[in-house]
Amino acid sequence: MSTEAAVAVDGLAKRFGDIRAVDRLSFAVAPGELFGLVGPDGAGKTTTLRILAGVLAPDAGSARVAGHDVVRHPESVKHAISYMPQRFGLYDDLTVDENIRFYADLFGVPRRERERRTARLLAICGMTPFRGRLAGALSGGMKQKLGLSCALVHRPRVLLLDEPTTGVDPVSRRDFWRLLYELLAEGMTVITSTAYLDEAERCHRLALLHRGRAILCDTPARLKAGMPGAVVAVTTPESAAARDALADLPDVTSLHVVGDGVRVVVASGAGGLAAIRDRLRAAGIAVAEIAVVSPAIEDVFVASVAAAEALP
Repeated sequence: MSTEAAVAVDGLAKRFGDIRAVDRLSFAVAPGELFGLVGPDGAGKTTTLRILAGVLAPDAGSARVAGHDVVRHPESVKHAISYMPQRFGLYDDLTVDENIRFYADLFGVPRRERERRTARLLAICGMTPFRGRLAGALSGGMKQKLGLSCALVHRPRVLLLDEPTTGVDPVSRRDFWRLLYELLAEGMTVITSTAYLDEAERCHRLALLHRGRAILCDTPARLKAGMPGAVVAVTTPESAAARDALADLPDVTSLHVVGDGVRVVVASGAGGLAAIRDRLRAAGIAVAEIAVVSPAIEDVFVASVAAAEALP
């Protein structure tokens, strides 16, 4: 088996006017790995994927995808990858079958092989009963599954997905990830971007992006284990008030509101819990529960962004 990285990025940079969309970004993805680009809008995820797909030229740096130099020879990589942007180019007035056939013809897939692959992809996606339905009549989740089927019909070595489950219902999101794992089991390399931090936990490794830079890059388990301080979960019906009351505590390095309260990162570890409790009591804020909890990727990301923002 080749030891060459499926994707290797070194010092990648791209500006749009005064905005640094990608800022000296470097990472490598192993063959058969599911690699996540995680961050909010404007973090550089889409720009990075467009460069890797050979559709956008960087200002500096290098990128190799499936053995191809996408900076010097962007056209050379097209048959080795599939790039599924946030709005995949489905044709609403064509049926499911016709859309897949169109993309198969674009990539020169022989007819007999096309039929076999189409049947398998639709079976995996649970869309066999809808082969004759117009793409425009599909639900959002089904459109994403069809888009993925079109992207996979020529069997790419590397699959690039730009926030593929945004706006998709929870059941379709679950099915989509199940399909990704089947592709990984067959040896495909997948790079996906997402703003959903619960999805980030499913990746083998993550690059946490902020303003075009990778502020952290590792497995989800190592990122959580290496997080400094401790996470205190405060369950309260007054989450906004609790956040404001705790914001200026000297020991608090970051905090964010969740559905039923606030998650607070304290530098001193579990010892900071008493100070949080005292501050909330003094502010007259009702607290149902307060406890030190294991960090989630969301905690790691919020704390890392806060640390990056504090740098000069």
